[in-house]
Amino acid sequence: MAGSWKPLKNQPTFSASTMLLLTDGTVMCQDGGGVAWWKLTPDLGGHYVDGTWSPLASMHHSRLYYASAVLRDGRVFVAGGEYSDAGSETNKAELYYPTLDWWTEIPSPPWSEVGDAPCCVLPDGRILVGSIDSTQTAIFDPVSETWAAAASKNDKSSEETWVLLTDETVLAVECSGHPKAEKYVIAADEWVSAGTVPIELVQASSIEIGPGMALPDGRAFVAGATGHTALYTPPPIANQPGSWTTGPDFPDGLEAKDAPGCLLPNGRVLLIASPAGEGGSYPSPTHFFEFDPGANTMTAVPDPPNAGGPCFTGRMMLLPTGDVLFTSGSAEAYVYTPSPSGVPDDDWRPEIVSCPTLLRAKQTFTLQGEQLTGLSQAVSYGDDAGLATNYPLVRIRNLATGHVRYCRTFNHSTMAIGTGETTQHTSFKVPAGMERGRAELEVVVNGIASEP
Repeated sequence: MAGSWKPLKNQPTFSASTMLLLTDGTVMCQDGGGVAWWKLTPDLGGHYVDGTWSPLASMHHSRLYYASAVLRDGRVFVAGGEYSDAGSETNKAELYYPTLDWWTEIPSPPWSEVGDAPCCVLPDGRILVGSIDSTQTAIFDPVSETWAAAASKNDKSSEETWVLLTDETVLAVECSGHPKAEKYVIAADEWVSAGTVPIELVQASSIEIGPGMALPDGRAFVAGATGHTALYTPPPIANQPGSWTTGPDFPDGLEAKDAPGCLLPNGRVLLIASPAGEGGSYPSPTHFFEFDPGANTMTAVPDPPNAGGPCFTGRMMLLPTGDVLFTSGSAEAYVYTPSPSGVPDDDWRPEIVSCPTLLRAKQTFTLQGEQLTGLSQAVSYGDDAGLATNYPLVRIRNLATGHVRYCRTFNHSTMAIGTGETTQHTSFKVPAGMERGRAELEVVVNGIASEP
């Protein structure tokens, strides 16, 4: 069964584009490719459809198509910009402090052009970034705010989609060297072969590709700008190639050319695709699909009213409710609720091992649990936006009023995925004005909630 769409009750008054889920449960959203950002706050019931917008501080530089990520301490990282007031393919980088509503410039990656480089938050919280002009990669340490050279790839990183896997490697289908694939073995600081993709995912005339993400069963799914898809199975030993199989094609010649995708809590993948276009052609409109990994099928689902543009204008954000917020660079935003016929497998849920039962407003506490960072980074675009949501959120529902508040989480013990039965932890701060009385507390990751 297909899901359904609802418009936000309070539509944005700006051109809603790239979104990032902050660790206090709010969504920050960029105004087009400019410097301005806005925040969507859920209502008292924890619902985003009835949420409200408020302005945030502006970045130092405008940027469109760039590397981005939410860090382990809750700050936000942005670097580059294919288009920017700092110059085309700029290398300027910034950090956003949500608690201060403040942006600060940080050292640039160690090359002159960053542009729309791919990036990936590593399990230890550092960020791997690729060069669009060479085989170089570099790692940013958010603690020291410094860059260090990492191993070189087989090809340059331009237009690539990077996927964090459970064996602590980063998978990349080579856009410049297609149909080859490679992966970064984090522990060894080494890029190794990930074999050859059995079907072409990269459009040769544009070297574009679609989104990719880890699935709950440990495989990786990658959608192509050619209309094809493929699945990667990691090997027993991380530095071995692994294996590939073909997935279903998009129907009617549609292609996921420079497009977002999102792993739904039910294990399916929400995708978009547009009519075929070679080179610099990006036809409209956008159509929506769900990929079912178990059945290996691609099924059309309804399109929202703001899907009239090409794929590359679309952005998805997986909300803590399990719904998906979709923007497309316009003053419209819609929320997709997956079919109620599909619910998360209980094995995919995070689990609370220990948490204080007496909490006070404006104080910080520690929650320990299993699988706090999920089984996937879940939300993907590729080179133009890093949108991962694999970090724990803490929400509290007052049993008397039913009101829901999110606590700000920070300093997660890991950013790895698929951590199994190992105990991890996060810190959380109870917000000011929290209602007194008995309540239920849940930890949520990738839209999947623990038992309270």
